[in-house]
Parts: sequence; C-alpha cells; structure tokens
Amino acid sequence: MSAKRRDKNNMNKIAGKNLIKSTSVVGSMTLLSRISGLVRDVIFANILGDKAVADVFIVAFRIPNFFRRIFGEGAFSSAFVPVFTEYRARHSQADVNDFQQLMTGRLGLILLGVSILGVVFAPLLVSLLSPGFHNEPHKYELAVQATRITFPYIFFISLVAMAGGMLNTCGRFAVPASTPVLLNLSLIFAALVLVPNMQNAPVALAVGVLIAGVIQLLFQLPWLKKEDLIIRPRVVSHKTKMGQAGALGTVRVFRLMYPALLGASVAQVNLIVNTVLASFLVTGSISWLYYSDRLLEFPVGVFGIALGTAILPHLSYQHVSGNAMRQGRVPWGTETAAVVFSRTLDWAARWVVLVCIPCTAGLIVLAQPMVATIFYHGDFTANGVNMTAHSLQAYSIGLTGMVMVKILAVGFFARQNTKTPVRVGVYAMILNVVVGLLLIMPLKHVGLALAMSISSIFNAVALFWLLRGEGVYRVPQGWCAFMIRVIFSTGVMVFLLFQLNQPEHFWLEESAWQRALHLALMVCSGGVIYLVALMLAGLKPSSFLHTPGG
Repeated sequence: MSAKRRDKNNMNKIAGKNLIKSTSVVGSMTLLSRISGLVRDVIFANILGDKAVADVFIVAFRIPNFFRRIFGEGAFSSAFVPVFTEYRARHSQADVNDFQQLMTGRLGLILLGVSILGVVFAPLLVSLLSPGFHNEPHKYELAVQATRITFPYIFFISLVAMAGGMLNTCGRFAVPASTPVLLNLSLIFAALVLVPNMQNAPVALAVGVLIAGVIQLLFQLPWLKKEDLIIRPRVVSHKTKMGQAGALGTVRVFRLMYPALLGASVAQVNLIVNTVLASFLVTGSISWLYYSDRLLEFPVGVFGIALGTAILPHLSYQHVSGNAMRQGRVPWGTETAAVVFSRTLDWAARWVVLVCIPCTAGLIVLAQPMVATIFYHGDFTANGVNMTAHSLQAYSIGLTGMVMVKILAVGFFARQNTKTPVRVGVYAMILNVVVGLLLIMPLKHVGLALAMSISSIFNAVALFWLLRGEGVYRVPQGWCAFMIRVIFSTGVMVFLLFQLNQPEHFWLEESAWQRALHLALMVCSGGVIYLVALMLAGLKPSSFLHTPGG
C-alpha cells in the first residue's frame, strides 16, 4: 500500500466521527482504572492492617509509580506519537518498522541501565525518600528489598507507554487505556493470594507490581502484530538510507521527550510543594489536600486525559497534512489541514467548557456530601469532612483550567513543540508557589488549593494566548452564545441541587447507605436537568457529535 493511501486510511480511522468514540473509550477505561484503584486501596487497608507495613510498600512503589504517572499522563506519547504519525504518513511500512525497532531497542537499553542503577542504589533511594526508616532497621531492610523488586517496573511501563502510543496512532485506543486496570488487578491478586502465603507483605506486593509490568506489556503485543508493528528491538541502525531515516526519528523523539518529561513533572512538583507547605500547618492539612485531590482526579483524569489522548493522533495527522500541502502535495478533503486543526482544538475546548463548568459548580455545591459519603467512617472525623470539603471547593475553581491545559498543550505537542508548554508550566509552578505563600497564612490549607487553581487557570490562558497568537487556534463565532447557554443551564442545575440538598447534620449522622442513595439522586437529577436546560436554551447536540474532519 502506498504511503499516501495508508496515510488517508489512518486519517479516516481516527478522525471525524471516531473522535467521540475514542474519547468515550479512553474515558471509560480511565474511569474503570480509577474505580479499580479505589477497590485496591480498600483491600490494602483491610488486609495489611499494619500501618508500618503499608508505609514500607508505599515507599517502595513511590518511584515507579511516579514514572507511571508521568508516562501514563502522556509525556512520552506527546513526544513519540507526532513523530511516529509522520513516519506512518510519509514513509513505507519498512521504514516505520525500522524506526520503531530502533526506538524500542535504544529506549529499552536506557531503561535497563536505569533499572540496574535503581536496584543497586535502592538503599540510598530509601534513605532519601524515608530517612526516618533508619530508626527502625526492620522497616528499612523491608523497604530496600521491596524497592529492588519494584524498580524494574520502570522498564516495562515505559515500553508499555511506547506500545500504547503506537496503538493510539493506529486508532486502537481501548487496549492502551485498559492497561492501568491490569496493574490494579495484579496488585489485588497479590494482596489476596501472595500476601497470605509469603513472609513479608511489602515484598509480596512488590512482586505483584513486577508481574503487572510484564502482563501490561505482553497484553499489547497481539494488537501490535495486527497492525504489522512487531517489536524486534535493535540498537544499531542499518547502514542504508532506511536505517538513517529510522535513526534520525529516534533522535527527534528523545529531543522532544526531555522537555515533555519535565513538563509532566511540573504537576508532581506542584503537589510536592503544596505538601511541604502544608506540613507547616496543623495536623491533618496534608490529608485534607490529598483526599480532595483524589476526588478531583476523577473528572480531570477520566475526561481531560481521555480527550487529550484521543485528539493527539488526529492533530498530528493534520499537522503532517499541512506540511505536505505546503510542499505542494494535495491535501485531504475540501478544507485545509490548518482549518481542521483549529476546528479540532475548538471542538475539544467546547467539550471542556460543556463538561467542566457544571462539574465545577456541582463539586462546589456537593463538596460536603461527597466527602462525607466517601470518607466519613472509621477515624475520619467530622472536622476532617469540613476541612476536606473546603479544599475540594478551592481545587474545583481551577477544574476547567486543569482540563483545558491538557487539551491546549496537545496543540503544541502535535506540532512537535514540547518546549513551549514546559516554559508556561514552569511559570505556572512559580505562580503556584508565590500565591501559596501569600494565601497560606489567611486561608491555611484552602489557600494552597486555591493557589493551585489560580496557577492552572494562568497556565490555560497562557497556552490559549500563544496558540491564538501563532494563528494555530482561530476562535470562531458563536462562543459568546455558547457560554451564555452553558452558564444558564449550570445555574438551573445549581438551583435544583440546593433544593435537593440536606442540612449538614444529615451527611454526618445518617447511615452510609442513606448518604450514598441521596447523593446519587442529587448527581443524577443535576445531570438530567443540566442536559434538559441546554436543549431548552437552544444548544444543538449535532454541533458536538459532528467532529472536524468527519
């Protein structure tokens, strides 16, 4: 098959009407991952019981889990997918295979070295992450053993991210999106089966982590084979024109990946900074921020990551198409690639506003009911419910900005520009620290959550301004009317939620089942009335179901 025909076939596969399907598939799998992770944590709490044992495993899993979050949030994909997309569009299948084989071999060699270093220097890593363990030699030794077992997970999860990027480019979104579920299932298996039959629980769970990495990688291989993308790692390129092309592709990916990794780390650094600042506040402040952040991860992860993952290959193809057009080749369809690129960003941005504004309002109104229903049991106090609800409300203010960043950053990643989002992210991180220092005294932990929201909004506005200034995102007419409809419908929803809400003592005194049933009633009723209000306000579903390029 010719490169041009394959290019067009792939465009048709992931573009247009399939964007909604792709987003829903990734979102559903991400939601399943979040739910299975919650089940995993509940099982850990019930089975481990010993707080010291749980701490040991958390320390041992902290480093590979940090890498999982970075790669899973799209840092590697943002560098690899645009280059891989270009290869599939402009080169033969032999060139594509040569590139991905070199990429696999060279990345794998680097990861193998990192894994070996992690195993060798595990005692030093444990000392840096948990210096207090030195006072308890048994805990320290257990943490070192578990870290040495979990560290090679970095090797596997990074290759999983690469395989997932290739499958996303080919339009197979469900397989990569489901791999985090395999991690949670593996850990649940380890907790239920391995822990009772092994002497050390942290080591048993560490084995579960390593097994998960192997399973996640093997799970994707059959699907890669269906796309004629068999992974045969190579480090040395062929001394041919094809080999040189593959080698140049790997160099480009690594150059793009470094700033992308830095950018993905900014969010983690923000959380670390907030944790450090919160450590100077009253006991419980760190926990209140942690629990509210966990609740906020559901809309950010399920919707933001899903939408960003789905549109990245689509925008990458449009970027390649635009370059081909400028070189005199015939573009697809009747619209130029630049117009479709802009319309795709606009389509995604409208979805963010459509979903996140009512989510923000709902989280603010339902903060206390949600926190009480999910967390208010055992040692979690009524004061903890109120404090967590306050920080959740402050975090929610920046929800639209947090999700919009994931969409607008793709507008840069698809054009193989990973440096600009990083620069903006660093500025946003500095703003988060400055505002946090200003607000921590008057607002305590709520000020730190509010600082995160302000920095997220700044990040989104800056990315939008730059995309608009470069002419990449051209804002069409109709946004004002669209915003009025969304705000009006959100107001109707909020009015209903206030009518259905119960007094504070209900959420603190009634049984867990009664709280859960009433919360479910409020959430479902709010969602239905919001959709009905949108229809009555004149919003046409076809404007969102009909996607650019479709």
